[in-house]
Amino acid sequence: MARQAKHRYYAAARVEAYTDAVFAIAATLLVLDLTTTAIGAVQTDAELWAALGGMWETFLSFGISFALLSGLWVIHMSQFRDIGRADATLLWLNNARLLFVVLIPFTTSLVDEYSGLLAGRVLLPINFFFAVLLGAATWTWAAAKGGHLLKEEARGDAADQNIGGTVAVFCGALTVAFSPWFGSWAFVAFVLNGPLTAIIQRRRSRRLAARSQG
Repeated sequence: MARQAKHRYYAAARVEAYTDAVFAIAATLLVLDLTTTAIGAVQTDAELWAALGGMWETFLSFGISFALLSGLWVIHMSQFRDIGRADATLLWLNNARLLFVVLIPFTTSLVDEYSGLLAGRVLLPINFFFAVLLGAATWTWAAAKGGHLLKEEARGDAADQNIGGTVAVFCGALTVAFSPWFGSWAFVAFVLNGPLTAIIQRRRSRRLAARSQG
């Protein structure tokens, strides 16, 4: 009789630590675009302030991308608060997410230098969309098969977490759709993330309550 293949699992803490380090490096690299921007020759305080004011688009791109990275990191922290172990599939889904995380400093620099071109406006939103999509896929896999990678106490809330991930992917898709016209301002679509998630979760809770009473 053939022996059944044994599943191999890995410590979630190691995955979390590695991911934290990658996020930290990506966030640090964002500031390099500021430090490599030439201010030029200035002789007075007024000229310096004027030169810094002329960099407002660079500062805006930096601020938006740092906020996006921070949001992705918060999602990562929330996920690994509830993930108890990892398998090979989760490892590679998370690695794929990190691929797009480390690309964010590069696509941010394109926004600043090539905002007049279509590619310069859309590549950062596309980059962020895939990072969100793979983050949602990481959680979906962890919660699959009855929450086979989740901590016991987290399995009851897995469906609500799935809703949050799906809404985030939807907001990312809206951002990509509007970015040809609005560039990085299209990320305002993520303002809908919290309210939409709350509404859908509330409706789901009401349906479950109605079924239990019926």
